[in-house]
Amino acid sequence: MNASLKFAIASLYAAACLSAMAGSPRIEFRHPAVPVLSRLTHSPALRMTAIADGNATILKGMTLDFGKSTDPTDIRSIGLYVSADSTSFDRAHCIASATTDGQAKVKLALNAPLSADTTYMWLGVTLRDSIDLTHRISLKCTRIDTDRGTLRFRSYTSPLLRTGVALHTAGRDGVASCRIPGIATAPDGTLLAIYDARYDSSRDLQGNIDIALQRSLDGGSTWTPMQPVLDMGTWGGLAEKHNGVSDACILVDRNTGRIFVAGLWMHGMLDADGKWIEGLDSTSDYWIHQWKGRGSQPGTDIRSTCQFLITHSDDGGVTWSFPDNITAHTKRPEWWLFAPAPGQGITLSDGTLVFPTQGRDSKGIPFSNITYSTDHGRTWTTGNPAYDDVTECNAAELSDGSIMLNMRDNRNRGHLSPNGRRVCTTTDLGRTWTEHPTSRKVLTEPTCMASLYRHEYIAPDSSKASVLLFANPVHHKLRRNLTLRASLDDGATWPEANSIMFDETRGMGYSSITAINPGAIGILYESGLADMVFVRIELNEILKQK
Repeated sequence: MNASLKFAIASLYAAACLSAMAGSPRIEFRHPAVPVLSRLTHSPALRMTAIADGNATILKGMTLDFGKSTDPTDIRSIGLYVSADSTSFDRAHCIASATTDGQAKVKLALNAPLSADTTYMWLGVTLRDSIDLTHRISLKCTRIDTDRGTLRFRSYTSPLLRTGVALHTAGRDGVASCRIPGIATAPDGTLLAIYDARYDSSRDLQGNIDIALQRSLDGGSTWTPMQPVLDMGTWGGLAEKHNGVSDACILVDRNTGRIFVAGLWMHGMLDADGKWIEGLDSTSDYWIHQWKGRGSQPGTDIRSTCQFLITHSDDGGVTWSFPDNITAHTKRPEWWLFAPAPGQGITLSDGTLVFPTQGRDSKGIPFSNITYSTDHGRTWTTGNPAYDDVTECNAAELSDGSIMLNMRDNRNRGHLSPNGRRVCTTTDLGRTWTEHPTSRKVLTEPTCMASLYRHEYIAPDSSKASVLLFANPVHHKLRRNLTLRASLDDGATWPEANSIMFDETRGMGYSSITAINPGAIGILYESGLADMVFVRIELNEILKQK
């Protein structure tokens, strides 16, 4: 039985067992499948549904116990919130809160009338800013007092909740929104998280957007302040809102240690006919996107098409070079667009560097492909499209040396069946492609970016082994239920037993996977709780090894 199913059964069991005594409101409890986050005020950890019995009832107090947490001192405070429905956690309606003062039990003093029908309440947990991400949180309601007496309910076992870090929430550091995650691990173990820093709004290019970086030296528990690594400022005399850089992909050369970050730069804007617009300034409110209409056009000139930039670092991500513009050397002139695919690039076993890439062909139709370097990033070569009407993709090297490209497919949009990621493989660096047997048959998606990653580890018999990991929102329409899956046969099968739903919230749903160490991986992703979240998952948890 996989961990997600066990978690769901435990939640349903709690809901079924926690019925109040006859003649009083009935209380149902559910722990959502979401991490409890540091650097976020009151992460939702427990939903309580109070179903009225027809009599007026006022909540007077609630006793909470988190003594079975790995370290109860990780918890700084508890808050009780009311919401309009069973799915939304409304931070605007906190009715009580209390600090823990290092204690494992807290009592909330209340004076909260229950509604005549159903009242939805959430308990939120605030953690210390820095915690060990192997720690788990246990939160259990042990007593509820009302003006009519104490509600009695059967005892239940609280699941141990995963912890994580909110790297960015809306408005932090003067940035309206952060989107499009990518993450990689430097040779010294430093984690490098990249994303769009969207200063003015959450909208895509064109806009005031830089590629930003945060580094972690302790496996993801703490992170350095945000620093821009691709920022074109007011290049060409245009405002920053007309020099946006987006859709970053990070790649670590495993042989030299050099770190590359690729991004797509849009300078100025084109009109509805694909013509350069003169006279743009900071007050101009016209907007177009590189994937919309004629937002990017054939050719390689900066006034015709978006530009493919690459910056690099030789000191573990502390400092970065002025970017190289590889557009003229890699983009075919007839293509409307050529861009990085967000996430992480790879180093093949023979040392070849591979970026997943995407674009629009001579008719403006989207495609996915790869771009590679056989000389450690001095020059880059673009492969042929793997498929059409596909976009954001991730690549992984399979055990036979071939490259698998896992692609977002526009044909899936809103369709329950057929639905599945488009998957192709190549043995010649993208000159030719073969559709994989699983293509559009497994790995359901809501037409959204996803992450593919080959992780190397030490097997129980001490031999070297690897596993293919994949993360995306598991839903045909909505970006929710972010799930990590594992394949032990190069992606031929993705057993349900080897899957973990780590965030059920509805958000933007993009993700990127990297290694923390051989026994653990980290996922940087977009959550309904925060713009950018990092969680740690032990390999044994998904492989079900002891």
